Amino acid sequence: MTRLIPTEHELHAYVDERLPAQRRTEVQAWLAANPEQAMRLEAWRLDARRLRAALAGLGERPHDPQLDLLPLRRRLAQRRRRRLASAAVLLLALGMGGVGGWQARESTLYAGTLPMADAVQAHKLFAEANGLDIQASDATQLQRWLGSHFARVGQLPDLSRYGFEPVGARLLANEDGPAALLVFQDERGERISLFMRSPGAHYRTMPSGQRVDGALEARYWSRGAYNFALVSDADDTRGEGVRQALGVSL
Repeated sequence: MTRLIPTEHELHAYVDERLPAQRRTEVQAWLAANPEQAMRLEAWRLDARRLRAALAGLGERPHDPQLDLLPLRRRLAQRRRRRLASAAVLLLALGMGGVGGWQARESTLYAGTLPMADAVQAHKLFAEANGLDIQASDATQLQRWLGSHFARVGQLPDLSRYGFEPVGARLLANEDGPAALLVFQDERGERISLFMRSPGAHYRTMPSGQRVDGALEARYWSRGAYNFALVSDADDTRGEGVRQALGVSL
């Protein structure tokens, strides 16, 4: 009977399709008799798909043990446990009542959650030419690529008056669905990127704003069905003009 109950290691191997065929059949039979465990493994499988999509294109980089799926999955589980602990703290704070409880809720929910942090990270990782899925030298080509992946976006504006021409794009993903990074470059080789994604849990409608992250500046807003962020060098004075042009058209 003990043999029929898979270990934690075997469950991870089952999700990653690395379990021997005979043992896989036994685990499948055990999951059929334990639907709650089957649901847990399906959540693991979904996490793995999202991780692979989010890390698409990193395979050619030197191996990094921090990107192995098993440790990443464990860190996701730890993060969920921390969120549950935060929820318990919130209940306690709200139980104490008043403005103090509400302020505790705000600081707990949004601590470390910066608007469009994924846009800045995507720019750092993929804005160079070898990080792009397609090379697109004109706006029409880029618009066609964008329309093949996103159903409800407007027309890309002509950014040549700001000195920028299209370079290419990369398809990404996060927990809310597909995302995209569109890259533009001026004649000096300086690059800006437009990041777009579906609204997230913390920012259903993205309030217009901007923030500096090191040498980069992110300007963000919502329009239609998506959240957008323009990422450029913090000292590039053209950034606000480009953001306004994009914000009106998309």
